[in-house]
Amino acid sequence: MRYSHQRELIKQVVYSTNSHPTADWIYDQVKSSVPNISLGTVYRNLKQLNNEGYIRTIYDGSIARYDWNMDSHYHLKCNTCGDLIDFQLPNDDLKKTVKRKFDFKVLDVEITLIGKCNKHN
Repeated sequence: MRYSHQRELIKQVVYSTNSHPTADWIYDQVKSSVPNISLGTVYRNLKQLNNEGYIRTIYDGSIARYDWNMDSHYHLKCNTCGDLIDFQLPNDDLKKTVKRKFDFKVLDVEITLIGKCNKHN
């Protein structure tokens, strides 16, 4: 992938937060440094960063959100405030169970548990 100042800035914005931002939020952040950047440019660069393995795309319903954490992990989603929170559990047992019961090799696991965060209990 050829170096691009805009793509590097977009990557830095994604890496600067644990909030799993949307493209619109990233666009607002980048626009302060690159006023003439378009939302389309942000989307194209996010797609390229995802395809190259620098970030991952998480779908929250029909909304794409972006995550810098490429380690295997899951998410907790608060129904009240919309926050997505990372958490980890060993998933080897789940992969082994699925392989044994369904003869299906799991390559990746995406799990989102939905509820209320501690700000809204």
